[in-house]
Amino acid sequence: MKRPIRVLVAKVGLDGHDRGAKVIATALRDAGMEVIYTGLRQTPEMVVQAAMQEDVDVIGVSILSGAHNTVFPRIMELMHEAGINDILVTGGGIIPDEDMLALTQMGVGKLFAPGTNTQAIADYIKEWVSKNRKF
Repeated sequence: MKRPIRVLVAKVGLDGHDRGAKVIATALRDAGMEVIYTGLRQTPEMVVQAAMQEDVDVIGVSILSGAHNTVFPRIMELMHEAGINDILVTGGGIIPDEDMLALTQMGVGKLFAPGTNTQAIADYIKEWVSKNRKF
């Protein structure tokens, strides 16, 4: 790769707990990725706009509020409307297994539960980018 993988880490909605997002952002940076952290209380529209402006390879959404069945579909809808089909949308948080399955079936990448080893997340992103992005 000619440049580091660029990852946007986002907290969407009213969820005010960002410790996990910051841990993931730090771990991905330590794995050699360039990380843009949006901060708290972002809308799906703000996340997709930032992803386009920052020319990212990956959008990672941390969600603990239970709004995953609203947030992820809206992000996917906005990306489709913008003609973006080569950015991985992944994330994690408190998401029941059956909801993870439904979200991945609609095109969201692998979702990670609390306690997932950060190296596994970095490895997943690296593998996806190497197969799906050309730069």
